[in-house]
Amino acid sequence: MASYYPPTGFHFVVNVEGLNSDSADSGFQEVSGLNASVGEETYEEGGENRFAHRLPDRVTYEKLVLKRGVLKGSELIGWFKKAVESFRFEPKGVLVTLLNEDHQPLEAWSFINAYPVTWSVSDFNAESSEIVVESIELSFQYFRRMEV
Repeated sequence: MASYYPPTGFHFVVNVEGLNSDSADSGFQEVSGLNASVGEETYEEGGENRFAHRLPDRVTYEKLVLKRGVLKGSELIGWFKKAVESFRFEPKGVLVTLLNEDHQPLEAWSFINAYPVTWSVSDFNAESSEIVVESIELSFQYFRRMEV
């Protein structure tokens, strides 16, 4: 009988379409925003006072947030700079892949038409020895969970 061990959340890779996947741009310390919610519309039927009907509405998604130590000469930051400095947006596919202990894919999430909307850097503090972390937020149309 095979036993199942839930995967750990610290072994993953991020690939952005059109960026060098072998570069440091695929390594992040944290990925968040893999959430989807189905909205609801309430409909009150005339003569029915016991309840209101709740009907499914659009799916909404949070922004995809990528965090890592600041990198010099990053292609990902170049993509963001185009959006901010030139207001030129180039939507790209983003693939977040959860890996097992043998570096094989377990699950993947494919983000469709993602583009950068926020970039921030952690505070500088002379009393702390923490690394400088940059956060990049991506907006996208939708995502698909893919079994690998």
